[in-house]
Amino acid sequence: MNALRHRILVIDDEPQIHRFLGPALDAAGYEALRADSGQEGLRGIALWSPDAVVLDLGLPDMDGKEVLEKARAFYEGPILILSARDREVEKIDALDRGANDYVEKPFGVGELLARLRVALRQSSAPKRPTGPLSFGDIVVDLDLRLVTKAGEVVKLSPKAFELLARLAMSPGKVLTHKELLVGVWGAAHVGDTQYLRVFVGQLRQKLEDDPAHPTLLLTEPGVGYRLQCC
Repeated sequence: MNALRHRILVIDDEPQIHRFLGPALDAAGYEALRADSGQEGLRGIALWSPDAVVLDLGLPDMDGKEVLEKARAFYEGPILILSARDREVEKIDALDRGANDYVEKPFGVGELLARLRVALRQSSAPKRPTGPLSFGDIVVDLDLRLVTKAGEVVKLSPKAFELLARLAMSPGKVLTHKELLVGVWGAAHVGDTQYLRVFVGQLRQKLEDDPAHPTLLLTEPGVGYRLQCC
């Protein structure tokens, strides 16, 4: 194995996915590893220590969410779900169980590779970043609790800053409504998704060049939000 290339373990029982995705990963500069079942995937994670995992939910021997939970007991790298299950509840459940992202089948290889790059950048960053984080012309200084846009200070309420900070500390990662609500407002507000809509709207008004067409603070419909890192 070439240690200079990121190793990506694809856990999927569909041969056509491996025939398609393996060469695409290789062409993008990755080393593609293959597992055709949940048990084989868990062994592969333990044996190869891949830099990221692409995991299907519909596996022949166990549900992919069970693989996800078992993997999270010993693996901290990015796990991207790749599945034909398109119901919001499935996406939310997988993300709440520790997945970094969720891509629906059929999928565009360009989108999958882009999300994989984001997940790998996130995993290589400090787990608990401090100081200034840059997103284009937006700078979020976690130590000073200061946000600037093109060098100008952006005034935010304490809750709005906390919401932005949580998104900024996981750039590119989908944070579910539940994660954000519990983290910012507490467990008593787990169902108050209107809080998020209001505060996300306020953040977009102050940070986006075109709030009606956001490119920084993105919505995952029915699931949550992500802060686009680049």
